[in-house]
Amino acid sequence: MQRINKLLLIVAITTGMISCEDFLNRPDKANYTLSDFYQNDEQCFQAVNPLYTVPWFDFFRGWLRVGDCQSGNYFMDGNGFWMLTPNEDMEEVKSMSASLWAVNARANTVLENINLYAGSGTTEAGRNAAKGEALVWKAMAYFYMVRIYGAVPIVHNNTELLATGEYNNLYRAKIDNVYDYIVMTLEKAIEWLPEKARQAGRIDRYSAYGLLAKVYLAKSGYGQNGTRKQDDLDKAQEYARKVVRESGKVLEPVYADIFRGSKNVSDESLIAWRWVVAGETYWTASNDLQADLVHSAFSEFSGWGSWSGPSLDLQEAFGEKFDGSTLSGAISPNRQNTDKRRKATMMMYGDVYEYFWRDHPTKEGADGQPVSFPNGFDFAKFYGQVVGDFNSSTGANCVKHIVGNNADHLAEFGVPMMDRKSNLATHILRLGDVYLVYAEAVLGNNASTSDPEALYAFNEIRKRAGVAQKTSITFDDIFKERRLELAFEGDFWYDFVRLSYYKPDEALARLNAQNRKNYTGLNAYYQDQGWKTWGQGGENSYPKDDNGKPSPRINAEQPDGKPYTIDKFTLPFPSTDLAMNPNLAKDPVDYDLSQYSYE
Repeated sequence: MQRINKLLLIVAITTGMISCEDFLNRPDKANYTLSDFYQNDEQCFQAVNPLYTVPWFDFFRGWLRVGDCQSGNYFMDGNGFWMLTPNEDMEEVKSMSASLWAVNARANTVLENINLYAGSGTTEAGRNAAKGEALVWKAMAYFYMVRIYGAVPIVHNNTELLATGEYNNLYRAKIDNVYDYIVMTLEKAIEWLPEKARQAGRIDRYSAYGLLAKVYLAKSGYGQNGTRKQDDLDKAQEYARKVVRESGKVLEPVYADIFRGSKNVSDESLIAWRWVVAGETYWTASNDLQADLVHSAFSEFSGWGSWSGPSLDLQEAFGEKFDGSTLSGAISPNRQNTDKRRKATMMMYGDVYEYFWRDHPTKEGADGQPVSFPNGFDFAKFYGQVVGDFNSSTGANCVKHIVGNNADHLAEFGVPMMDRKSNLATHILRLGDVYLVYAEAVLGNNASTSDPEALYAFNEIRKRAGVAQKTSITFDDIFKERRLELAFEGDFWYDFVRLSYYKPDEALARLNAQNRKNYTGLNAYYQDQGWKTWGQGGENSYPKDDNGKPSPRINAEQPDGKPYTIDKFTLPFPSTDLAMNPNLAKDPVDYDLSQYSYE
């Protein structure tokens, strides 16, 4: 909770108001004071709008590194998350904590201010809906905190905490206390939120139901040994069913469309960060994740993702290898695109994307000659002829979170990119996720199930992906399906976390069994005129992933020789937080949740 005294004071005295129409246009704060601002429903929602963007900005880079790099989906050689050695001094560990506490402080402030200052021009429904949205964001922040850092303090009311002067003396609440607090928060949000949001893209009651289902699924295993609590599984099933069967929301028919700007708002997106290109003034309102993931020559703007890429283990989970072979070893010049999610998730040899580079640019090739792209972005042509070198040692690049070039951003949003900033929403709870939560909650502690409801939810996801339906499913089936469905959506690590709650040895074994190696010799396969024919030099001409470097592993024993514990799946508290509050290093305590309520 670094600098929490400064943070809470800043958030408590500012409104950071953003227009509900586009999550960006802000009234001149000089024209308002807290006592005369909250005079109609519109202004109450304006106070909530920053929670969809700004305070999350310092979290979402670490969000991808923890969720996908640390979990084995995204290769970043030498990075502490990839190496499974995150420490308290890493910038992402620090910034994620600061960001999550900022979200909590902002949400608390919205509730306090609406309760104190809402005028007669507001309606009860409007006030409650705005507060309900804030509570969902608060619950989301705590859900991330408890799964990343484990036991954390509970800050329920900014003003009360500031008045006590105890903000740097708080103890951590036990993990089960934190989960109970999240449930309490979401139950009140559900009470306040409408079934249909007042504006597309905003949080509604079914957003809260979906998040609550996922929370119950996670907490069902905490403190258990081998099996999960049936009461929690039943709750997860109940709330997920409301979303899947009662909400009227439908899966986006084309999986790839979920991640295009034209589908920023859809039934599929239950909760999302709603980024907007906002000029230099509001940098933190914009999405700049593309720059982390693309090659520097991919667009007109910055890019430094050429050295990283989708892991070999994830490629193999999709049944692919970079060299065009299937896992059975048969060599093919084409990709094995059985699963439609693969191409929408990672780009590989043979892939062409009509929604990237739709202006069909001509690029200067590595040999100085022009290279045309009449069909959109062509992966092999780009690396083989324009770049002339393949930087990613996994032979693939990310697709999700990528807008394309400026022409693509214009086509999707009607406005240009600015520097590396884009309007592309980041979906952090999708309908597809809740379908799989539903299937797993129905499966529960059983070894397998043929329950019609579980099969319906599971197979609807498979149907969209274009892969075979199943007549019976197991935990392994769902665990893998979640990985393929949600890859690069900052989620996979938390599947290991919740598995470690009740089966720590299995969680450890699954993580340690991953192929975390990378290829050597990829550049030998390029020629001036394009991609060299695979295998022309015989078996030994294929890139190898046995480069002599061991895959990162979590050791079965800690350095002090003690048996493996749950702490291996918990990130350390940031050193800055510990310096400000030494009590964070002490054992967590029981919090009496009866002292908290929402008005």
